[in-house]
Amino acid sequence: MKPRILAVIGSVRPNSSNQKIVEKIEELLYHDFTFSYFNGLTNLPYFNPDQAFENTPEKVVAFREEIQNTDIVLICTPEYIFSIPGVLKNALEWFVATDIFNQKPVALITASASGEKGQEELHLIMKTLGAKFSEESTLLIPGVKGRFSTDGQLTDPNTIRALQKLSENIKTLL
Repeated sequence: MKPRILAVIGSVRPNSSNQKIVEKIEELLYHDFTFSYFNGLTNLPYFNPDQAFENTPEKVVAFREEIQNTDIVLICTPEYIFSIPGVLKNALEWFVATDIFNQKPVALITASASGEKGQEELHLIMKTLGAKFSEESTLLIPGVKGRFSTDGQLTDPNTIRALQKLSENIKTLL
């Protein structure tokens, strides 16, 4: 059985650049991994520390189980106002004070207009949660919209090479 990658996309826009980036990685890793997507960021309730362990909402329990039962988590997110999107931060807050991400292999992509501050924040959050990642399992893609053709195809050769390299590095996370 192939190892499983769970993709969490920080953008809630359908057919976003982030979605297309993850689809390209899925295409590159198709023979080595099974992919699934967590599409419920907007369905998670706001983080409430009083419900972290007691009366935890069912949707949060299900999300935690998905993370627990996957081999690698791939997070691809835009940057909004020098930060990660609120829905992604809210989702990750539900893992505070759990060990679910402890030593969990993760790959982190920030794909946005700039992305530097969002990437810094994502790295800090994942480090705080105890996730296992390195410089080789992360990628910053600034100016992401300009890397696609008008019909939505990823055409930038540097981005394609960076995704190929990241995909090779993802194989070494297990």
